[in-house]
Amino acid sequence: MAPAVGPQRLIGDIGATNARFALLDPAGSISRTRVLACDDFPTIEAAIAAYIAEESVPAPQEAALAVASPITGDAVTMTNHPWSFSIAGLRERLALARLLVVNDFAANALAVPRLKAEERSAIGGGVPIAGQPIGVIGPGTGLGVSGLVPTPSGWIAISGEGGHATMPPADHRESEVLEHMRRRFDHVSAERVLSGPGLVNLYNTLAEIESVPAAPFTPAQIADRQIGESDPLAREALELFCAMLGTVASDLALTLGARGGIYIAGGIVPRLGASFVASRFRERFEAKGRFRVYLAAIPTYVVTHPIPAMRGLAALLDDGAGETASTGEAR
Repeated sequence: MAPAVGPQRLIGDIGATNARFALLDPAGSISRTRVLACDDFPTIEAAIAAYIAEESVPAPQEAALAVASPITGDAVTMTNHPWSFSIAGLRERLALARLLVVNDFAANALAVPRLKAEERSAIGGGVPIAGQPIGVIGPGTGLGVSGLVPTPSGWIAISGEGGHATMPPADHRESEVLEHMRRRFDHVSAERVLSGPGLVNLYNTLAEIESVPAAPFTPAQIADRQIGESDPLAREALELFCAMLGTVASDLALTLGARGGIYIAGGIVPRLGASFVASRFRERFEAKGRFRVYLAAIPTYVVTHPIPAMRGLAALLDDGAGETASTGEAR
């Protein structure tokens, strides 16, 4: 066990599957990163306490948390996990002088200006225009969507729930798939297809359409190239996933006027590697009729930093970057 260190600030990226915690020292360095499974703990407070105990560090005085949930006030309820908490109550129970809570993809967005060149990988062409809006999207357990808007005082992160916008079809096959999915779900959002569970939804729906038994694949198995070589429905599910992500990413680019680029984060796409590069993502991203030239000029990047939200949280604590009405704070 590492020796105890002096008082530091806690940062945490809280998703529906994993809670990632780290410490931020006075110089802004991130250390002692640890990943905990959310299902191993009854509450977020218990997970934080376990991290502090396992790292043998003094209780932090300040903390910033990125949570996969809308942050609209003091009460926070996660979208795809049972945890819920009061920001003020959590601050009091942890004896924190300051607690900031922000939507997880707002934190991912705040990290973008702080990424190094080797922490992103370009997909297709286009050149970013300085001082223009930036879009951020990321399939994981859910689908996170955010953006950065430039202001005279710096970047402001947008906290929204774009992953729950209705998923549009772009061709006959996608219309067929979405029509079948509408028989199962009252609303087929982008997240219903562009997420880990979404990959499974796509695969199972294709099996239903083709009237063949669906294998009990996990999202990781459907995304595995070797399995795709032997299972044509797994291969098609991944192809649909990448193409449909191109559709949603281009919608985001058009909505924000994101000529500063679109960044793809989350736990799925960075692991696809060459499969994603060879996919129809970029072709579909540009397939917007009269706005093809506009979109062709916008670069798209895969974020390869393993936990970019930590960079955004560090910025939030250090200089208040992106603090807006959508940031919950308790002092």
